[in-house]
Amino acid sequence: MKIKKILVSQPPPADIEKTPYGSLASKYKVKIDFKKFIKVEGISASDFRRDKVYIQDHTAIILTSRNAVDHFFRMAKEMRVEIPDTLKYFCISEATAFYLQKYVQYRKRKIFSGKQNFQDLLDLIKKHKTEKFLLPCSDIHKLSLIKLLETNNVNFTKAIIYTTVASDLSEVEIQGYDMLVFFSPAGVKSLFKNFPDYVQNGTLIGAFGPTTSKAVKEAGLKIDIAAPTKTALSMTMAIEEHLQKTNKR
Repeated sequence: MKIKKILVSQPPPADIEKTPYGSLASKYKVKIDFKKFIKVEGISASDFRRDKVYIQDHTAIILTSRNAVDHFFRMAKEMRVEIPDTLKYFCISEATAFYLQKYVQYRKRKIFSGKQNFQDLLDLIKKHKTEKFLLPCSDIHKLSLIKLLETNNVNFTKAIIYTTVASDLSEVEIQGYDMLVFFSPAGVKSLFKNFPDYVQNGTLIGAFGPTTSKAVKEAGLKIDIAAPTKTALSMTMAIEEHLQKTNKR
């Protein structure tokens, strides 16, 4: 079946022409739409208090995303907790570390960063085992990350400060697409939250990562395009491999 329309369950890029998706659209004459299937909502200070997690009891913080940064400082403000200058920041990447400039004087803080890989960051964390770490996260945080911290005897507290919920997709004509592309289990859940009676029929499903693929299968859907693979490290590469077979120029 020739693919004409693809829906990617992510926010639209600032300039699609400068992305691999733009190249796919031009090369294979397909229309690629973007729609954020999930959104992040911060939990209230009152809900946070119920977990009895005290920000001020920690000497270091592990930040795995910009969402974690935003909601940590939001929560501290709502609870009127003054963040000490001595707090150490351990960030998943340099980009996340630089994002801290939105809230703190970067050069006056002790900030450490990994290379987008949690194992790299863990190596830094293990050198500071006397610290008491706070891990701000969402309600659907990665269990593998928690297990790594526990296995390495890191003294940390998990703090759920935001949740991942389904976006409103009521304006999306879901059956009008030849392919749906997912990047998280939450995206798959959002599909059925918005369209409880959804039937795949001939629609192709693309899934990135093992947890997403598992969620797709558990939802009773068939995976047609999976990534990463040995020949397709990214989702766009996997899609192109399929388009090469179906949408010949």
